[in-house]
Order: sequence, then structure tokens, then C-alpha cells
Amino acid sequence: MSLNLACVMGRLTRDPELRCTPDGSAVVSFTLAVNRDFAPKDGERATDFIDCVAWRHSAEFLSKYFSKGKMAVVEGRLQVRTWKDKDGNNRRNTEIVAENIYFGEGKKSDSSGFQPAQQEADRPEQAAPEPHYEQLDIDDGDLPF
Repeated sequence: MSLNLACVMGRLTRDPELRCTPDGSAVVSFTLAVNRDFAPKDGERATDFIDCVAWRHSAEFLSKYFSKGKMAVVEGRLQVRTWKDKDGNNRRNTEIVAENIYFGEGKKSDSSGFQPAQQEADRPEQAAPEPHYEQLDIDDGDLPF
């Protein structure tokens, strides 16, 4: 049995650039800056830069709705690619192949004047309607319980 599942949340290090393969498949390579959960004794948290790649609809979604600095949650699988560079040296890269991409933070108000919907606590109180119950005339003598 095998399991290959990766889930990370971090900020994009640059704007995603949508490209197409020769067969027309959309692809985006991007890097997420992911803060580590712990801080060493000096108090500075380290940041890992995780390479990711998204294909087809995920690539189009990412390039349309995300930009540098936006928080993203990426679910996918780890992939290790090996190749030879132009000097004949063996090279290796580990990346997450994104299968699902989610927004990592809520939408904030922007310069267009968009304001998010009011929270329940911010709304003026309104009297809740009184529930209406109707009496049913049924004979439950035949019920087995």
C-alpha cells in the first residue's frame, strides 16, 4: 500500500504565469513561502519555499484568482523529477503537483468599494418570528410503540 499526499498553506512568492504545453494543456509553476510551526531560540521563524505545479483547470483557477502575496492552500502529491542539465550533470527537483487549490484567507475590502457581507453580530437585532405549530388530529392507536 502507498500514500502520497501533501497539503501546505503559504503565500505565493510571485504572480503566477499561465503557460500552455504543445498539446494545449494549461500549466502554472509557482512557489509557496510556508512558515515553520516552531521558532528556534533566537525567535526567528524559518520559512520553507515549496515548489508547486498546477495543471489544466487548477492552473487556470490559480492564474485568474491569485497573485503575489496571496495565501493559498494546496492539496496534492509529491513528485520528484530528475533530468540532466546542459553540462550533463544529474539534477533533481521535488515539487507538489496541485490537485486542489483553495483560498487561504478571506476577501478583504478593496479600492472598488466592495465590502464583505455583515456578520450576524453586526446586524441590527430583529425579533424572531414566532414559530407556528398546527395541531394534527390523528389516531396513533395502531402504532406498534
